[in-house]
Amino acid sequence: MAIEIKAPAFPESVADGTVATWYKKPGEAVKRDELIVDIETDKVVMEVLAEADGVLVEIIANEGDTVLSSQLLGKLDENATASAAPAAAEAAPAAAEQPAQASGDAILSPAARKIAADNNLDPQSIPGTGKDGRVTKEDAVAASSKPAAPAKAAAPAVASLEVVGARTEKRVPMTRLRAKVAERLVEAQSNMAMLTTFNEVNMKPIMDLRKKYKDLFEKTHNGVRLGFMSFFVKAAAEALKRQPGVNASIDGKDIVYHGYQDIGVAVSSDRGLVVPVLRNAEFMNLAEIEGSIADFGRKARDGKLTIEDMTGGTFTISNGGVFGSLLSTPIVNPPQTAILGMHKIQERPMAVNGEVVILPMMYLALSYDHRLIDGKEAVTFLVTMKDLLEDPARLLLDI
Repeated sequence: MAIEIKAPAFPESVADGTVATWYKKPGEAVKRDELIVDIETDKVVMEVLAEADGVLVEIIANEGDTVLSSQLLGKLDENATASAAPAAAEAAPAAAEQPAQASGDAILSPAARKIAADNNLDPQSIPGTGKDGRVTKEDAVAASSKPAAPAKAAAPAVASLEVVGARTEKRVPMTRLRAKVAERLVEAQSNMAMLTTFNEVNMKPIMDLRKKYKDLFEKTHNGVRLGFMSFFVKAAAEALKRQPGVNASIDGKDIVYHGYQDIGVAVSSDRGLVVPVLRNAEFMNLAEIEGSIADFGRKARDGKLTIEDMTGGTFTISNGGVFGSLLSTPIVNPPQTAILGMHKIQERPMAVNGEVVILPMMYLALSYDHRLIDGKEAVTFLVTMKDLLEDPARLLLDI
C-alpha cells in the first residue's frame, strides 16, 4: 500500500519551504517515525517522519525544490520490503572494500556520509543529534567547519601546497532564514520612521544581587542560572504596561494596542538570527524567564525551534553585549514598533554625590517607529527601565 509523504501544514505566516535534505534514497527501508526529509522554511527547519514501516519508492520533490504546505514530496510503500534488496546489493561491494559497521558505529544520513567523505572526517568523531544518535547533515557540516586535527605525516606536504596570499572566493546560496531576515530588515528601514534614543544604567545593584543569590537561586530552581536577561525582561514588561504605545503595532490605518506582553528575545544561531517569544512575560518570574531563555538557546543550537516558538511577539530585546558591542542602533522587527538593545557592561568613571566613582555601566538603546511612538513615550520608557534596573527591589514590590 502506497503512503504519500507530504510537506507539513505551514501556518499562515509561512508561504512555502525548501526541501533541504532527503535522508533516504528510493529503494531504502524506512522505519516508522524515522526522519525521512527536512523542509527548511524562512523560520525553522521542519522534520518529516515516516508514518509506517516500509520502503521509499519515489522522490517527487528533490533537494532544493520549493514546496507548498501539504505538497506531495514522495511515496512510501509499506508492502514493498523486497525492493530494498537492490539497494543492499549495491552496498555489498562497498562493504567489501571497508570493514563492516559494528553495532556501536555511528549512523550517518546519506548527506552526512557524503560531507564526511568529502572532508576526510572520521564518522566516529562526529557527535550525532538526530534520532537514535543519527549523524545529520547539519552535524557533518558543523564538524567540517571545525579546525581539523593536525595530520601526523601528511601535514608538511599539505602545508607546502598552500599558496601564500591566494585570493580565494567561496559562493554559497543564501539560506531562506537569512534571506527572510534581510528582506524584513530592509522593509523595516523603508517603511518606518525609525528613530533611536539612548540611556545608560548602573548595573552594580543587579550585579551585587546576582552575586549574593546566584548559588541559592540555582539550587532552589533546579539548576536554572540567574542571569541579567530576566531582570531586563521583567523591567521591560513593567515599562510596557506604563507606556502601552511601545507595546502596540500599526495595522494599515489602525493602531493595535496589545493587552499582554509577549517579549521576543533575539538569539544567534548557526542559521542566523532567530527571535523566540516569551508569552505573557508579565506573569513570569525570574526563574521561569531564565529557564525559558536557556531552553530557547538549546533549541536554537540544535535547530529544534518550532514556528510556534517564534510566532507573534509585541516587543523585542536584543543583547549585542554578549558579543562585546558597546553601542548600537537595533532595527525594529515589524509589525512591532520598538526594540530594546542591550550592550556590554563597561566600567566607567561616574559622578555620584559630587564624587567620581567607578561603576559598571551599560548603554541601552530603544529604536522605535516615530509614526506611532513620540519621543516623550520612548524616553519615558527607557527612564522607567533605568529606574527599575537600578533599584531591582521595585520589580518585586511593583512600584
